[in-house]
Amino acid sequence: VQLQVSGGGLVQAGGSLRLSCTATGGTFYRHAMGWFRQAPGKEREFVAAISWAGTRTHYNDVVKGRFTISRDNANNVLYLQMNSLKPEDTAVYYCAANGRSVSGSIHSRRDEYQDWGQGTLVTVSS
Repeated sequence: VQLQVSGGGLVQAGGSLRLSCTATGGTFYRHAMGWFRQAPGKEREFVAAISWAGTRTHYNDVVKGRFTISRDNANNVLYLQMNSLKPEDTAVYYCAANGRSVSGSIHSRRDEYQDWGQGTLVTVSS
């Protein structure tokens, strides 16, 4: 699948943003999906993951309770709702798709994902 990310921008600490990732060219509903981020000078890290039907989710501990991953399979869109943002959340955020997954599976390793969106910059000011 091809992935297009949108929704990044500049927000003050404590604010919220919602990222969207629109998939085209494949069977989105049969892909486990994930969000990753990469801060300047750091490696890309796992943020959140969701299963085919959205019934299972998994989060990096640093975002748990603040971020929510969800999906709309009817419209081929993945979301990341980000609340209570902190300056340390500043990064380029990427969505990713795993077309080799099975129903109910979730994945947190970068090498488990085959398709990546182009990334969107989220900047949180203090």
